[in-house]
Amino acid sequence: MEHRKNQFMWGIFLILIGVVFLLGNISRLGMERLWPVFPLAVGVAFCLGYFHNREKYGFLMPGAIFVVVSLLFFFCNFFGWWHMETLWPIFILAPGIGFFAMYSGGIRDQGLLISGGIFSGMAIIFLFISSGLRDYWPVFLIVIGFLLMVLSAHRGTKKEQVQ
Repeated sequence: MEHRKNQFMWGIFLILIGVVFLLGNISRLGMERLWPVFPLAVGVAFCLGYFHNREKYGFLMPGAIFVVVSLLFFFCNFFGWWHMETLWPIFILAPGIGFFAMYSGGIRDQGLLISGGIFSGMAIIFLFISSGLRDYWPVFLIVIGFLLMVLSAHRGTKKEQVQ
């Protein structure tokens, strides 16, 4: 049974790769624009590996990184690589998303949340700074502070309801 599942998945993978190469050959979308599909496929394969066996939540980190970075590459391929001047913090955001994915898909370790928050927070601050909104990055801190206050109040009402 397991062999049939693996064979089926390899069949889907080869069909998708064949479609990408065929599109590259017969359309205006050459491989110079479609190449990010390969890291995207690797990321999706890692995510599917997790969904195949939920104990392997470690697959979510490389899966998230590959998916996020390949989407960035697709964006730059179609809209211009000059955007990388502003979007480079996505490379920092990708592991942050991976930590959050590992937390939600695996063990509920607070260290994963803290790491994800640090990576994601730094990426958002750098996105603000590199996008020309450097004067407004403290808005991010205000929003996070507000969210923490709302979560604190929400948890307080839950505890009062239980007692």
